[in-house]
Amino acid sequence: MVLLAALDACAREALLFAAAGFVIGGIDDLLIDLLFAWRALRRKLRAGPRFSAADFALAKTPGRMAVFVPAWDEGAVIAPMLTALLARYDYPDYTVYVGAYPNDRATIDAVNAIVKQDARVRLVIGPREGPTTKADCLNTLWQAMLEHEATCGRVKAVVLHDAEDLVHPAELRIFDWLIGRHAAVQLPVLPLIHPQGRVISAVYSDEFAESHAKQLQVREALGAGLPLAGVGCALDREVLARVGGADGPFDRASLTEDYELGLAIAAAGGSTIFVHVRETPGSWTPVAVRAYFPHRIDAAVRQRARWMVGIALAGWDRLGWGRPLAWRDHWMRLRDRRAPLAVLVLAAAYTGLLLWGTGAIAHAIAGTPQIALLPDPLLIATGAMMLWRLAVRVGFTTVTYGWREGIAAIPRVIIGNYIALLAARRALTTYVGLLRGHPLAWDKTAHHFPQESA
Repeated sequence: MVLLAALDACAREALLFAAAGFVIGGIDDLLIDLLFAWRALRRKLRAGPRFSAADFALAKTPGRMAVFVPAWDEGAVIAPMLTALLARYDYPDYTVYVGAYPNDRATIDAVNAIVKQDARVRLVIGPREGPTTKADCLNTLWQAMLEHEATCGRVKAVVLHDAEDLVHPAELRIFDWLIGRHAAVQLPVLPLIHPQGRVISAVYSDEFAESHAKQLQVREALGAGLPLAGVGCALDREVLARVGGADGPFDRASLTEDYELGLAIAAAGGSTIFVHVRETPGSWTPVAVRAYFPHRIDAAVRQRARWMVGIALAGWDRLGWGRPLAWRDHWMRLRDRRAPLAVLVLAAAYTGLLLWGTGAIAHAIAGTPQIALLPDPLLIATGAMMLWRLAVRVGFTTVTYGWREGIAAIPRVIIGNYIALLAARRALTTYVGLLRGHPLAWDKTAHHFPQESA
């Protein structure tokens, strides 16, 4: 009986901790939902124009664009990515700078094959063997662009893409219109659902559908610093030169240089705009970057762990909280860094449920009554918050991917939680290693380039 009482006590304490965490996090998310709803209502009442890609006509004198594509071990995808990019862009003045490493012959050969066919692509081989960090590769591209400007003219904006991205034909026209008015422009990122790993890859689809349709828009409306996604974004060339250091504008000591760069631009007084432009008038589909995200558990865990270290752990050390009394910025940074605590709450919830279930079986065998799962008010509040979160997730996934994927998003929440739990353990190990002086490395995952039919 003593062991049974101890089991009940452990289950109750774990569930109380988890429930309190769910309610606090739920209130935080609910505030974002309410702000998004208020913003959407105001836009509806104003009945302003909803821009489509056709509204961003080619300017009479379009600015020159530099497209940066850092590549390490991308021999399998870089050629089809560049081929698709060159075929899809409807813009007359751009150069694609592809960064490679001297010890990555497969990528070098693949890029060289494209360079021989199209002079708009330039291969830049860095001085160091890879992998270094993505930021280090981007700085190498920056230096190559500066050297190239001496003969081809000054660049208006730097556009960032990864080696697996399927670019949108209209994006450079949109960037050309908005850079100058804004220091940085971010398009939505819409993950494609991988046919060989639909469940894992669709977790990214669910999360990006909500974050890029709601959270980033609320963040922009609040005036807080807007982090960049690292793909589908354009950066004013002059602003980049001002925020950069001696090596270049990208901090090679960072695992999430895109996130930090967005906040650095805001701290320097530059504005970042998140652009939701419809592909065609009346459609819901936005001009966006599409790509396959990891579709296997191990790859998803590695990527999540890198994000967690770069934003919530090492990023906290590096960036701090920003300007005093800037409560909007502090709130958003707190949301960015709550991932480790959220994982702790999840672990407590699953542990509590496991202990409670074990206790239920033991009480049934012993013929004794079991304690209540949670106090009724807390149970109702927790249940309501969870149902609301599921409804919101289903709604945003349905709008972006259709009702079938919207319904499937409900069980995928459990898969996402499992990935987060595994990623937290890896992130903690990586972070401790960094504190001990272990060198940074580009911990990337294998990429797949989509067919046009995808």
